[in-house]
Amino acid sequence: MDESTKKIALVTGAGSGIGRSVALALAAAGWAVAVAGRRTEPLEETARAAGDGADLLCVRADVSDPDDVTALFESVRARYGRLDLLFNNAGTFGPGGVPLEDLTYEAWRSVVDVNLTGSFLCAQAAFRQMKRQDPQGGRIINNGSISAHVPRPNSVAYTATKHAMTGLTKSLSLDGRPYRIACGQIDIGNAATEMTERMQTGILQANGQLAVEPVMDAADVARTVLHMAELPLEANVQFATVMATSMPYIGRG
Repeated sequence: MDESTKKIALVTGAGSGIGRSVALALAAAGWAVAVAGRRTEPLEETARAAGDGADLLCVRADVSDPDDVTALFESVRARYGRLDLLFNNAGTFGPGGVPLEDLTYEAWRSVVDVNLTGSFLCAQAAFRQMKRQDPQGGRIINNGSISAHVPRPNSVAYTATKHAMTGLTKSLSLDGRPYRIACGQIDIGNAATEMTERMQTGILQANGQLAVEPVMDAADVARTVLHMAELPLEANVQFATVMATSMPYIGRG
């Protein structure tokens, strides 16, 4: 691919799971990809998985830290000069199975800081870059969740942040219009990652029972993100839901 036409992406939470799958799909399609996460070693594993011909930049960053986010985007600008795509993927579920009344302030704050504040900080930095670059514009894709629509039991912090992600997506879409900045959201259900391992052994249902739930390959999610990313800026997938077909979401499960 001509270096002058190569698209530049930034994927947060790219050291594992959906973030890694998306980074690999983008790299395979010819994108240059900056991969960010809290630990360097998993990011380097992602880079190795992409192969020698891929253009990947590994940047250690905690998205909940404003200084880390500033340094992250400065690294991307120094390496590539522009940014065409931000996949706001970094997130945490927090402590699992904790009743609402027992959830500590620290646990609540940790989930909010990563899932919501981190997504805002990265989107804000992306806006600044996309507004000033030439040609102007770019795309932001937020990783929502099925939990942006319906909660699981004992998931108040995660669910609240994912509902808030929908509001963030809508605001970014509106505020980005004058600058050719498109924003969409992908709501993912039961992709097979480290976060969803317990679904394959039994997870609490709304009726109080434990049940094994079907999962799907994270690569299926990555293909959808790639499709969203490669649309012209005149077109946008505002919201997409990609889920394991038989997971208990529609109807009674």
